[in-house]
Amino acid sequence: MPQRVEPALALLKPKAPTGPDWAFEMKFDGYRLAIHIEPKCIRILTRGGHDWAARLPAIAEAAEKLGVGSILDREAVVVDEDGRSDFGALQRSLGGRGGKRISKEAVFYAFDLPYFDGHLLTNTDLSVRRHLLADLLDGANATIHLSEELDGDGAELLEAACSMGLEGIIAKNRDSKYRSGRTGDWLKIKCVQSESFVVIGYEHSAVARGGIGSLLLAARWGDSWASVGSVGTGFKEKDALYLRTTLDKLTTNKPAIPMKGKNLVFAQPTLIAEIHFRRWTDDGNLRHAPFKGLREVQDNSEIFEMPS
Repeated sequence: MPQRVEPALALLKPKAPTGPDWAFEMKFDGYRLAIHIEPKCIRILTRGGHDWAARLPAIAEAAEKLGVGSILDREAVVVDEDGRSDFGALQRSLGGRGGKRISKEAVFYAFDLPYFDGHLLTNTDLSVRRHLLADLLDGANATIHLSEELDGDGAELLEAACSMGLEGIIAKNRDSKYRSGRTGDWLKIKCVQSESFVVIGYEHSAVARGGIGSLLLAARWGDSWASVGSVGTGFKEKDALYLRTTLDKLTTNKPAIPMKGKNLVFAQPTLIAEIHFRRWTDDGNLRHAPFKGLREVQDNSEIFEMPS
């Protein structure tokens, strides 16, 4: 069994593809993880390579019962009473950003099987991997779920997902191999765009909650950073107080991006914020963008990268 398989990633597209070559699944809002079911242990690896088996004991126990040596690619989520994945609830169950709490609420939805029973399946068609995964999870307990394939036209499925308040859908080429990175074999189509950006500071306000008028955001741009504007809505007073306290510990006299303005406090690009937004402006800033939550530092590979 390989120590790690770099994950296949979904490329963001504005419209769902058409035709029989594409399979569709629901898009979940959680943490992308890989379960390694090994002879002597269970490892649950984050995108950054950290083992979260101790933090997700119910998932680890359920995986151990599957028995067969394999690597499951999937999303850990917490679902609300309506069955929708809730990123904020998942964060809280883990103790917030940087927390060490054990989550008893998290479940996982498996959607791929890059390794199974001594065989590396990365050069096997998706349809075959999915068939093996469905057989493996047949009869699994309530902690482990198969990410079901959805029947229907992509555009109609997206419309239905949006009307239900869900994140969106994922489209996958049925004949594709398991290729790491954003190759275009997997696509994500979102109801509302959501991406991760680093917080490079804040605008101080004497009247705003927690003293934060807005957060200054940046995306990757090659080996440096590019400003994508700011966000001043979406965080509650508790969020604002935590952000202010944390950012004040990260202050720097050398901003990640030189900029001018009144009452700006610059911070090292360490915090990763998940941001909802409607669209990009012509000058590369986010428009109608509320704050959604902070991601773990291990999710640094999720930070949005501006096209070169």
